[in-house]
Amino acid sequence: MLSLAGPAAAQTVDSHVYRRALGHDPVTLDPVRISDIYSRSVAYQVFDGLVQYDQTLTVKPGLAEFWRASRDGLTWTFTLRKGVKFHHGREVTADDVVFSFTRVLDPRFRSGAADRFAVVKGADDYRSGRAKHVSGLVALDRYRVEVTLTEAPAPFAAVAAVGHANIVPRDLVEAQGDAFGQRPVGTGPFRFVSWDRGKEIVLAANPDYYGGPPRLGRIVFRVFAGERFDTVNEEFERGELEDSPLPSKMTATDYKRLIGDPRYAYVKRSLFSLRFYGLNVRMKPLDDKRVRLAINHAIDRGPINDGIYLGRPLLANGILPPGTPGFNPRLAGYAYDPARARALLAQAGYPGGQGLPPLTIWSSVKDERIVSEHETIRRALEAVGIRAEFSYVTDWPVFSRQLLEAKWPAFLYAWFADMPDPDNFLYLLFHSKSVRNFTGYANPAVDEALQQARRAGDPQRRADLYRRAEQLVLDDAPIVPIWHYPYERRFQPYVKSIEVNGLGDPYIPFRKVWLDRR
Repeated sequence: MLSLAGPAAAQTVDSHVYRRALGHDPVTLDPVRISDIYSRSVAYQVFDGLVQYDQTLTVKPGLAEFWRASRDGLTWTFTLRKGVKFHHGREVTADDVVFSFTRVLDPRFRSGAADRFAVVKGADDYRSGRAKHVSGLVALDRYRVEVTLTEAPAPFAAVAAVGHANIVPRDLVEAQGDAFGQRPVGTGPFRFVSWDRGKEIVLAANPDYYGGPPRLGRIVFRVFAGERFDTVNEEFERGELEDSPLPSKMTATDYKRLIGDPRYAYVKRSLFSLRFYGLNVRMKPLDDKRVRLAINHAIDRGPINDGIYLGRPLLANGILPPGTPGFNPRLAGYAYDPARARALLAQAGYPGGQGLPPLTIWSSVKDERIVSEHETIRRALEAVGIRAEFSYVTDWPVFSRQLLEAKWPAFLYAWFADMPDPDNFLYLLFHSKSVRNFTGYANPAVDEALQQARRAGDPQRRADLYRRAEQLVLDDAPIVPIWHYPYERRFQPYVKSIEVNGLGDPYIPFRKVWLDRR
């Protein structure tokens, strides 16, 4: 955990407005449907779960005041805090919890947490339409919820802490349907006020928050579509924003100057993340592993990282970032080997690239660094016989929707974990049935290893299974791993009590933040 802390100050809450940037418009603010960090960053302030991660990534009470598990870990009973109200004034009840958890399993929503909730008793019958209710989700009374599992691959409390499982008001969601994601109502420290698409989202303090009223009066999320971080930094230095990522365009000298600038507070830490190029294995010629391996061996990641990104990110030799249980420090990654790439293409029937159609790679971001990176990759691929073209869709909701439709042969993507667990990377991105498996990758041996890992009680056995699954995925090369992101951000000197954990920017508890402009 990293924190910028200071003593409390007696100031009028309504005068505190925190302005921060979003790199894209969110797709939705309905927790169960969220699949990106932009939506998550806003929703985290509006909603609460039964439990939540603190700054050390320990599970702590949320809407549930306490909970207990049976000896075998298959039955969990959560007891709600009494008197906690949604922003529209109604008290939270056990029925809302059952409803919210059931939505996670509803196949219509393709929730990123559905696989983790699949161990709830009756989940399969509900998802297949054989049952109208999930038998393992029961409201015992107004304030107690019982969750029964068929197996316990991990403590259910940790699963319940993910953002998709945040609690929503049943009455409003049933009345509003899809519109709920545009005007959300939760129990969180901030309530939704307005959303002007492409411009800003405004949240206001919830004075009745069970954890105490926030010290900020409002949070204004300003949208800079396409992650225009140079513009964001300019606005920050003019005093128009309270924090900013570092600009895209800067030299090594600029970087040293910016992070050492005494006018601002600078925070850096590692994140549970992975940036990669996905290769759609359902499309020719990417259905041939040799072509995918050739692409990996043709790209020299080091000069891209050092020359364009000043060596700030950590190059990825595999999928799991350091600090993740099961991380394998012995992975060597794909070596830069153009000769090997050419040989692989020849083995696949494309000697010198003959007969190989152009490869179109899609990106949601288009800035000077990205364009330079893409030009470097284009030249590297061309050198081994692969013609690459790059296309850009900087409207994130459109990009996200088209990604789910699986029509693109290749794409640039960044995955930020919502729980510090290898399952959050390997199962979600590579299990054949996962809704986040954007590459269409399917390997029965990987599926089996991932399923066994979920059932493994011994931590070492579990880590070994995830390492095996990771190696199998890397052997099949459905992605081009690039790096693990660091968290780097500058804050105005008057911003106090910022806490950043390994899950990054979306999980900053802004209810603790206050501003001292004196």
